[in-house]
Amino acid sequence: MLGFIDTAIIPFLHSLYAAVGYLGVFFAMVVESTLLPLPSELILPFAGFLISDHSIEPLTHGEWNFWVVVIVGVAANTTGSLFGYALGAKLGRPFLDRWGRYLLVRKHEVDKAEEFFARWGSPTAFFSRLLPGVRSVISFIAGISHMPIGRFTVYSTLGAIPWTIALVYAGTVLGSNWTQIRDAFKPFDNLILVACVAAVAVFVIWRIVHNDPDQDPAEA
Repeated sequence: MLGFIDTAIIPFLHSLYAAVGYLGVFFAMVVESTLLPLPSELILPFAGFLISDHSIEPLTHGEWNFWVVVIVGVAANTTGSLFGYALGAKLGRPFLDRWGRYLLVRKHEVDKAEEFFARWGSPTAFFSRLLPGVRSVISFIAGISHMPIGRFTVYSTLGAIPWTIALVYAGTVLGSNWTQIRDAFKPFDNLILVACVAAVAVFVIWRIVHNDPDQDPAEA
């Protein structure tokens, strides 16, 4: 199924970027961040390839620019995440249980996202952008949990920055082999997960220490 999607998505991205350039990146990333099966591991590396190939962006009539793609990708991620959050707040978990399979969202991915969110709280919106499976549903889960929208927006946006930069850069390095990015990232999935969990743990400990009500303010 995933192979079929990739086969369908790649020609779609070719046509979209050729027609509307940066707006195509924005549209595709909004869709990807909203819970639909359009992988950022293809959306952003393809833009990276166009940068390395010195292709002409159709709207500006200049060469594709690395930092413009990054800004567009991050802005689109935030936009799509907010829409996913709104859907979660409105529709709740029963929607995913009933319709998730049609969006290629598997039940164990939703369970994993909910467990991760329940354990680590708000920072999940940041670190989940780097987690396979979890990143596709975390906005919906945050909406179900009614996480404060301002905090969610900040964490989600900050989390999207390193992910977007990494994928666009990978596309510039891989060049015409940009479609191999998904396979290239697979060996690092577990490493990324461990690193994110460790980073969240450090963050939580830091928050506990700096918000200890018994601590003398003069020592803070």
